[in-house]
Amino acid sequence: MTSSSISDSQPKTRAWHTLEVDQSIEALDSDRDRGLTTQQVQERRERYGSNELEETGGRSTWQILLDQFTNIMLLMLIAVALISGVLDIVSMRSGNLKPGEIPFKDTIAILTIVILNGVLGYLQESRAEQALAALKKLSSPRVRLIRDNKPLEVASKDLVPGDIMLLEAGVQIAADGRLIEESNLQIRESALTGEAHAVSKQAPLHLPEDTSLGDRINLVFQGTEVVQGRAKVLVTNTGMQTELGQIARMLQAVESEPTPLQQRMTQLGNVLVSGSLALVALVVVGGLIRAGNFSPLQELLEISLSMAVAVVPEGLPAVITVTLALGTQRMVRRNALIRKLPAVETLGSVTTICSDKTGTLTQNKMVVQLVETASHTFRVTGEGYNPVGEFQVSDQTVAPDQHPELQTLMLACVICNDSILQHEKDEWQILGDPTEGALIVLAGKGGVDQQTTSSRMPRRQEFPFSSERKRMSVIVESAPSSVDNQQSQIQMFTKGSPELILERCTHLQINDKLEELTEAQCTQILDKNNEMAAKGLRVLGFSYKSLQNVPPEGSDEATEQQLVWLGLVGMLDAARPEVRLAVAECRDAGILPVMITGDHQLTASAIAQELGISKPGDRVLTGKELAKMSQAELEQQVEQVSIYARVAPEHKLRIVQAFQSRGRFVAMTGDGVNDAPALKQADIGIAMGITGTDVSKEASDMVLMDDNFATIVHAVEEGRVVYTNIRRFIKYILGSNIGEVLTIAAAPLMGLGGVPLTPLQILWMNLVTDGLPALALAVEPPEPDVMRRPPFSPRESIFARGLGSYMVRIGIIFAIITIALMWWAFQYTHAPGYIAAGRDPDTWKTMVFTTLCIAQMGHALAVRSNSQLTIELNPFTNLFLLGAVTITTILQLLLIYVPPLRDFFNLHYLTLQELGICIGFSALMFVWVEMEKLFIRFFKK
Repeated sequence: MTSSSISDSQPKTRAWHTLEVDQSIEALDSDRDRGLTTQQVQERRERYGSNELEETGGRSTWQILLDQFTNIMLLMLIAVALISGVLDIVSMRSGNLKPGEIPFKDTIAILTIVILNGVLGYLQESRAEQALAALKKLSSPRVRLIRDNKPLEVASKDLVPGDIMLLEAGVQIAADGRLIEESNLQIRESALTGEAHAVSKQAPLHLPEDTSLGDRINLVFQGTEVVQGRAKVLVTNTGMQTELGQIARMLQAVESEPTPLQQRMTQLGNVLVSGSLALVALVVVGGLIRAGNFSPLQELLEISLSMAVAVVPEGLPAVITVTLALGTQRMVRRNALIRKLPAVETLGSVTTICSDKTGTLTQNKMVVQLVETASHTFRVTGEGYNPVGEFQVSDQTVAPDQHPELQTLMLACVICNDSILQHEKDEWQILGDPTEGALIVLAGKGGVDQQTTSSRMPRRQEFPFSSERKRMSVIVESAPSSVDNQQSQIQMFTKGSPELILERCTHLQINDKLEELTEAQCTQILDKNNEMAAKGLRVLGFSYKSLQNVPPEGSDEATEQQLVWLGLVGMLDAARPEVRLAVAECRDAGILPVMITGDHQLTASAIAQELGISKPGDRVLTGKELAKMSQAELEQQVEQVSIYARVAPEHKLRIVQAFQSRGRFVAMTGDGVNDAPALKQADIGIAMGITGTDVSKEASDMVLMDDNFATIVHAVEEGRVVYTNIRRFIKYILGSNIGEVLTIAAAPLMGLGGVPLTPLQILWMNLVTDGLPALALAVEPPEPDVMRRPPFSPRESIFARGLGSYMVRIGIIFAIITIALMWWAFQYTHAPGYIAAGRDPDTWKTMVFTTLCIAQMGHALAVRSNSQLTIELNPFTNLFLLGAVTITTILQLLLIYVPPLRDFFNLHYLTLQELGICIGFSALMFVWVEMEKLFIRFFKK
C-alpha cells in the first residue's frame, strides 16, 4: 500500500476530548477489557497502514550536484571552455599553434574552476534535512497492550486505532489516545505543547470542543513521556493522523525559499551574462563590419571568449563562502551556531524577531517576588536560585525572624515540597519542579534550611497534588510548640490554589496569634490574589493545621478542613537582565520584537512590559482568538500585536506566514517539536541549544547555545556586517571585471590586433588578484551605526543604494586608464627601435595585464570606506588587507620575472621603466576613488 493511499484511508479526525469514555470505545468498536481481536487488527492494519510518519521524497545527491551546474554564469563558462577547446583543435590542425604553447590550457583551467564552484555549492546544499528523522525518533519501539483479552508487547508501528494501550512511568507514548482509566498519571508534553511542567491527566472528563491542545487532559499524545502513574488508553489516531503526524505534514508542506543572498546572486548572474553576451555580439559584428569579411572571425571569437571569462567573477562564490564561514566563527564565539551558511547574511535582513518567553526572554527560573500575609506585604529581592536576598516592607528591609506568620509560611514552603536545592560547580540548581524550587529558595533567604527542617520535622503522610484537587498537603511530626504554641506534635501544611485553600480556612495567623477569618478578610485576600496574578505572578496559597493523629490515606477531604490561613506567595520567571537592553537595541535597529508563548496571557504581558516589548494596555492575542480568525484577518492585525499567548503549533506557523505576507523578514525561535514547522517557514529559524529538541534543531538555520534572546541580536549585528562586507567586495571585484571587459572589447575596435588578455590571465586576475584582497575586505570591522539604522530591504536589488552605478562608473574609469596605457604601450612596443633591440612587440599585452592587476591593489585600499579617505582610516584595523595587497603584488611580479611562470601565462619580461609606467597608470585608479570621496564630501556640505 502506498503512502498516499494510507493517508487517504485514515479516519476523519474526531474531537475525542469531547466524548465520554464509553462513547469513544463504541465509536472505534473496541472493548476496554478484551481489546481488539486478531481479525480486527488485521483489517485495520490494511485500512490504516503502519503507525509511522510518512516521508516525502527530497532531492537525491545527484540531483543536488546537477543543480549546481544550472547556474547561468557556470553555464556560460562551460560554453567558453568548449569553444576554447574547439579553437585549440582548429589551431592544431591548421598548424597555427605557437611554439611551446600548451593546447587546451584555457579549457582545462576554466573547467577546473567550474567543477570547484559546483562542488562548493554542492557541499553547502547537500546536508539532508533530518527534521522528519528526528520526529521519527520520538516513536516508542515497543508497546504494551491488550488484544484478544490478553496482554501483549508489540512494535509501535503495529498499533491500530481501537487498540487498548497500557502506560506506566518512563514509557514514551506511541500513538494518540483517549484515557479509559488512570492512576496518578502525569505526562511530560513539553516537546509537543511547549509547556515546561508535567500535565496531570484525568480519564473521566469530557471537555469543550475548543479546548486547547495543552488543556486536553483526558487525551495522551504520541511522542510524549509518562512521568508517573499508570493508565489504560484507547488508541484513537496513528501515523500521520496523530498530533505529531500533523506537525510532520506541516513540516513537509513548508517549502524553503531562496535566501536574499541567493536571489541577489541569481540577479547578478543574469545581468552579467546578458550584458556580456550583448557586448560580445557588438564586438563580433563590429569587427566583421570593420573588416568587410569573415577573415578575422577566429580572432574575434578569441576576444569574445576572453570577454566572457572576464565578466564572470569566478572567485566570487569562494569569497562569499569564506566570508560566511568567517561570520559563522564569529557568531559561535557569541553563542550562535549557524547550521546553514547563507543564514549568516540573511540575519542582517531580519525585520521581526518572534521569540519564545521561557528561557529565551526569561531565566527559566521561578523566583518569588512577593509574599502577602495577614499583616504585611513583603517584597523579596535576589536573583536566580541563590538563597540570598532581602525582605522589604514599604521599601524598608526587615528581619524575617521578627515576623512569626512569615516564619510559619516559609516552614510550609519547605515541608510541602518535593524538590531539592543543590550547590554544584559554583551554581545553585534545583532538582525537581521549578515552582517548588522557588519556595525552597524563599525559605533559604528567610533562614529556614531545608535539610534541618526535614530532619527536625520528618514526613509522616502526604495527600499528593493533582489537577483535580489543585492542592498538596504534607503531615509532619514536630517538637511541641514549634508553630502555634500548642502541645500537638502532628501538623499538616497545605499549599495550592489560593481560592480552594481559602475556602477551607476558618482562621488566619496574625503575628503569633490565631484569629477567626471574616468575610471581609476573605475578600481582601482574593483581591490581593487577583492583583498579583494581573502582574503575571504565579500565586500559591498556604495554610496549616494541628492534628491529634496521623490521618489515614484517602482521608484528604475530611482532614483538609478548618485550616489556618498563612498567606500568598507570588513568583515570576524573571526576565534575563541583558534582554531589556537587547530589546531596546532591536528598536533602535528598526526590528520589531514579538513574544509568542504557550504561557498565560497575564504572565506573558507582565514579562513583555518589563522588557519593553509592549506597553501597558497593548493587546494580547490568545490561541483561542487566533483559531477563530481567518488568515486575512490575522494579516490585517499581525503588526499591531506584540504578544501572542496560549498558542498551538499551527498558530505559530500562521503568525509567521502573516508577518511574511506583510513583507516582514521573520526570525522565529523555538525549542519543541511543535515549533518545527514555524522554524522551517521563518526566514531564519532559531532553535534553542539547551532546551531544544532534535526536531527543532534540524528544522532551524541557527541554534542558540545559551538560549538567550540577546544572542539573536548579536547575530543580527554580525549578519549586517557580513552583508555590508559582501557588498563592499562585490563592487571591488565587479568594478575591475567591467574594466577588463571594456579593455578587451576596445582592442579590436582600435585595430590593435590580437587579444590583450588570454582566458588564463583573466582567471588569474579574477581568482588571485581580485580574490585575496576581496577575502581581506570580508573581515572589515563593522561601521559605528550598524545597529542604529533600519534593516535594508531583503528584497532590494544587489545593485541598490548606488552599488550598480559605482561598479559601472569605476569600471569605465578602469577601462579609460587601461585603454590609455594600452594605446601608448602598443605604439611604444611597435616602434622600430624597440623591435630592433630584440624586444617582442606583444610586450604591450603584459603591460596591460600588469596595469589592471596593480590598479586593483589601490582600489582595494580605497574601497574600505565610502566616505572616509584612506589616510583617515586606521590601517591596523584590517591588517589582512595590507597583507593581501602586499602578497598579491609580489605574486604579480613573480609572474613577470620568474621564467617558468612567465612562459606558462604567455607573458613578457618588463624593464623597470616599463614596470614604473604600469605602476604610475595604476595609481590613477586610487587617486580617482579618493577624489570621488572628496567631491561627495564637498557636495554634501
